[in-house]
Amino acid sequence: MDAQDVRHVAVLGCGLMGSGIAEVVARAGIGVTVLEPTDELLATGRAKIEASTGRAVERGKLDAADRDAALTRISGTTDIADLAATDLVIEAATEDPVAKLALLRSIDLVVGAEVVVATNTSSIPIATLGAATGRPDRVVGLHFFNPPPVMGLIEVTPSLATSDVTVAFARAFGTRLGKTTVLAKDHAGFIVNRVLIPYLCDAIALFDEGFATREDIDESVTLGLNHPMGPLRLADLIGLDTVLQIAEVLHAEFRDGRYAPPPLLRRMVAAGWLGTKSGRGFYDYG
Repeated sequence: MDAQDVRHVAVLGCGLMGSGIAEVVARAGIGVTVLEPTDELLATGRAKIEASTGRAVERGKLDAADRDAALTRISGTTDIADLAATDLVIEAATEDPVAKLALLRSIDLVVGAEVVVATNTSSIPIATLGAATGRPDRVVGLHFFNPPPVMGLIEVTPSLATSDVTVAFARAFGTRLGKTTVLAKDHAGFIVNRVLIPYLCDAIALFDEGFATREDIDESVTLGLNHPMGPLRLADLIGLDTVLQIAEVLHAEFRDGRYAPPPLLRRMVAAGWLGTKSGRGFYDYG
């Protein structure tokens, strides 16, 4: 199928990333169904989308009529069988290899054999995920960035088994969504997280050592490097649990100390201090 012919997309997961991806797809004029295991999680995801599109209208980034039209294109289900007629699957479940593999095995039995299954993983090798399906040539990484409606980049990552046709389709679909695509090799972390995780870990270690306050670390980076936000606020935005999961995957693959999660990061995740989504991380969002 040509990327321009995609009429319906299934998004597996409607959390922080899944809800944003669903919004991006719907705003591009494409129907989308999100999958969650419970109605409560679907309602939470829908509320995220409504809040995000509402902010876009308030800021003049989206017309109210276009927002209403986009919302009508989004539906939800708790039954994976409802996704059988989809044209493209985008997996956006938690960054947990066991959960992702189980979900990909299930969707592989539901959708047509010709359908591309994309994954929004930020660190897990695509070859590992593709091997869980009967279509490794049609499994590809489509890594969106948080928040997907705002961030303009998608990392497209093929495995050794991914066909050139699938790669071309993925890049064309990213362009259709209004994003810039870059091609990354199938190594854990791809491009951005290979650079990002050591940077975040170093900032967390500096803070834990008492080398500088959280405010001074973040202000030094925003003013000294001209970044839009400092590393500790960025870690909170990403989710400290997600940062930890990515760091663990990278450290396991490369055995490089640069990717070793700092002890403070582990303690904060264990305490449930996950950043903006929990109300507390390096900063208090209560």
